[in-house]
This record gives sequence, C-alpha cells and structure tokens, in this order.
Amino acid sequence: MQEDLIKELPAGSQELNEKLQWRYATKKFDAAKKVPQAKIERILEAVRLTPTSSGLQPFELILITNDEIRQRIREVAWGQAQITDCSHLLVFAAWDDITPDRVHMMFDLTNDIRGFKNEGWENYRQQLLKIVADRGQEANYQAAARQAYIALGTALIAAAFEEVDCTPMEGFDPKAVDEILDLGNRNLRSVILLPLGYRAEEGDWLVELKKVRRSRLDLVTEIH
Repeated sequence: MQEDLIKELPAGSQELNEKLQWRYATKKFDAAKKVPQAKIERILEAVRLTPTSSGLQPFELILITNDEIRQRIREVAWGQAQITDCSHLLVFAAWDDITPDRVHMMFDLTNDIRGFKNEGWENYRQQLLKIVADRGQEANYQAAARQAYIALGTALIAAAFEEVDCTPMEGFDPKAVDEILDLGNRNLRSVILLPLGYRAEEGDWLVELKKVRRSRLDLVTEIH
C-alpha cells in the first residue's frame, strides 16, 4: 500500500526520491572530473537556506579546492583519498560559542532585512540571551554543531538533486583540522567534512551494492 502511495507522488517528489535512491557515500572519486561551479553554488545556496534554531545559522562553510591544504587534511583524516580526489571539499564549522554578540548580530540582521522591530521578537532576544548564558560555552558549541548537521542534510539532498556525489565524513581529527584552517582565531570548530565530486567508474566497492535502509514499518510509528 505504501509503495502505491509513493508511486502517486507528484513528478517532482518522485524525482527527488529517485535521486536519493541513486546517491550513496562515495568511496572513490574520479579526480579528473570537476563539478561545475554553478552546481556548487546551488548546493551552497541550499545550505544557506537551511532552517536553524532561532534563525541563528551558528556555523560557517569552508570550501576548499587548494591541493596542498586538502593533502594536509587527508593526513589527519585516516588517509582517506576522497579528501584529495574529490572536486571540492566542504568543511562545516560550528561556532565555538553562542555569544551575545552573535545573537545580537542575527537579531539585528533580521530587523534590518524586515525593516521593523517586533516587540515579541525583541522579548525573545532577551530570553535567548539568558538561555545561552546559562547553558555555557561547551553546551552552546554542541547546540551549534547539531545545527550544522541539519545543514549537512540539506547539502546531501541538494547534491543528490544536482547528481553530484558526496561523502559525509566524521573520521578526522577536528583539532588538527581547526589548526590547519586557523579556525580557532575565527572562533569556529570543525564538525564534519563533505567531499563533492563524481564517482569513479571503477574501484569503488560500494557503488554496485544495494542500498540498505530499514523498512517504513520498522522506521515510522504512527499515532492517531
């Protein structure tokens, strides 16, 4: 029955599901193939539009094509070849703290773009300032990192829609990457890496294997 409902989805929704079925965590990139800049920009724009808690966007993206820097990152990432063989390497870096200045920056930006101040919004600003002050720096970083993972999900979907291969990677030394990219001086901490590129025609052990996901029955609980 559920399969019948899926087949009845509008063409755009069905196309997206087909592309999510197509994507996989690419193990071997074709280093000779480069992703067109227009596709990269559309993926970045999708990430920029990602919803985040309180609209803070508490992370930044570092887009790396420099071969030397990618080699240095590979050396602190278990030697994983995707980092140097991909077309573009994307690093998601979260705020190391949600400071009052950063809260004010985003709330003031909202007021500037919308052209007015809202009393409820300003009251919420004060509530949020108290919440993050009480929570402390490490908990604020963890909250920011979770928002970066929401953005990662958007990037994965956007890349699939563009038919660009990618591999989310947690297997690296964050402190070493932070040092390589001088993130500490920007009050950022690396969270996850996302190589973007095109799968190699040969040599990827995962490409021909069936995608494994739990069934809808196992995954979804409906409460009526």
